[in-house]
Order: sequence, then C-alpha cells, then structure tokens
Amino acid sequence: MRDQTTLRLVLASASPARRKILQAAGIEPDVLVSGVDESLVVTERADELCLELARLKAQAVLTRLRPAGDERTLVIGCDSVLEFEGETYGKPADPADATRRWQRMRGRSGVLHSGHCLIDATAGRRAEAVASTVVHFADVSDQEIDTYVATGEPLAVAGAFTIDGLGGPFVERIEGDPSTVIGLSLPLLRRLLAELDLSITDLWTKVAPGGQSIEPLG
Repeated sequence: MRDQTTLRLVLASASPARRKILQAAGIEPDVLVSGVDESLVVTERADELCLELARLKAQAVLTRLRPAGDERTLVIGCDSVLEFEGETYGKPADPADATRRWQRMRGRSGVLHSGHCLIDATAGRRAEAVASTVVHFADVSDQEIDTYVATGEPLAVAGAFTIDGLGGPFVERIEGDPSTVIGLSLPLLRRLLAELDLSITDLWTKVAPGGQSIEPLG
C-alpha cells in the first residue's frame, strides 16, 4: 500500500494509440512529446534500436520536468519497429516505400518489437525491456494495398500497418500481446512498475472508460 503522494505518469510520445491504450486501461497520462530525432540511432538489431529510442525519449522528457514536492512522477518512453526478413522497418519514408513494404509483407510474417523505458523521476530509478509479438499479414491484393496507402495511415506507424485502425483487416493473426503491436504493452508495463515497487492499480483513475467508478487502491 503506497502513501498519499500523488502519482503522475508522463507519456513521452505523440502517439494517440499509446494514449488510448492507457486510457482504456483506466490510466490518464500526461503527454509530453520528446522531440528525439530517431535517425540518430543506428543499429542492425531491431530490439536494440527500439529500446534505445524508448530510452532516449524518456530521458529527453525527464530533463524538462519539474515535479512538485508531493508528487511522484513516472515517465514512460516507447518505440516500435518491425523486424521483417532481416530488415528493420520503422515508419515508411513515403507512399511508394509503404507500397513496396506491403508488397513484400503480404502473406508473410514479421516480428513487431516495442521498447519500453520507465523512469521514476522521484526515486531516480529505471526499468526497461522490449516486448515482441509475431504478426502474420494477410495476402492482400494490389488494389487493397493502393487504397490503404492512399489513406495515409501506413505512413504514420512503424511497419506501415495497424491492428486497431484501417489496417486491422490486413493482419490475419498475431502471436503475443496485442497492445505490443499497438505500441505499448500493458502486461510489460505492469512488470516494469513492479520493478519500481509499484502496482499498475496505483495508476488507475477514479473514473474509467464506461463511467464506472474506480477508487485507487492504497
């Protein structure tokens, strides 16, 4: 049971999908975009890349925070990349790039890696890890690819696809945690919080989606 110190979670990401994941789980984060230049990190390993970017995002936001004395502030940085046939895919460079990717990916599978870095600004502690999920893509037609790319959605996301948006019908199945593919793994967040001696229920707000009341435990 924790004391009455206010617990604040800051999401170091501009991703609406990550914020929605947290909100759906009863957590209302503050959002502060890191501004990290993702092109500065170069590595051949997809899991190392996403974790380093998550770390940089969290640290960049951390330097801009001034927590109040009665507030315990946490910062969560996340980054996702798709590992496909030995290559690492972040966001496509342009529509032509997104089209080429989908022409390669259709009917095949890849691994979506999401790096997570959780920093307790108050205690000066950090927990971090990567969640990975296998994604099996549908054998979509050229017309479906062209129409999907024309929506603009693939240009804004790692791997050029979503499962919680227009791209959902083009993913046959996944092996692992769905929230990892969306960009923030809730089961992994729970484990990282535990490493910092916190429970995910400590972050629940009093009113959750649907209007039901949730009183914080502790």
